[in-house]
Amino acid sequence: MAFEEKRAWIMGVVTIVGSTIYVIIILSRSGAAPLVETPYVATMIWTIGIAIAVSIVAEIVMAATIPQAERRKDQRDQEIGYFGDRIGQSFTAIGGVGALVLAMTEANHFWIANTIYLGFALSGVLSSAAKIAAYRQGFQ
Repeated sequence: MAFEEKRAWIMGVVTIVGSTIYVIIILSRSGAAPLVETPYVATMIWTIGIAIAVSIVAEIVMAATIPQAERRKDQRDQEIGYFGDRIGQSFTAIGGVGALVLAMTEANHFWIANTIYLGFALSGVLSSAAKIAAYRQGFQ
């Protein structure tokens, strides 16, 4: 497995786990109350911060166990990286447009923030999935 593919796996898994934990915490805190009344800011900040830290530590550990020669990017790695990033960026833009529409309709801050968070999470997961698929199934 290529070094960049391993990085994509780390990003995808950490994003899925972090987002799932966030959703579980928010839904469990809401109880019978409406979701918009659930305190979410601290949970979102902690979830994102911990996911970033876990991702950094996992990549450091992975890089420490792989020889320097195997960490080099070739042209194929770069093209797969650009391909995956373009797919991911499209979902960042979709999340931004969704949040913009919610702001224009004066939706609750809860929905605006969570739309942006969803856009970033989908961006990370789908970017990783595209890169992994390109490594596994081939890439022209």
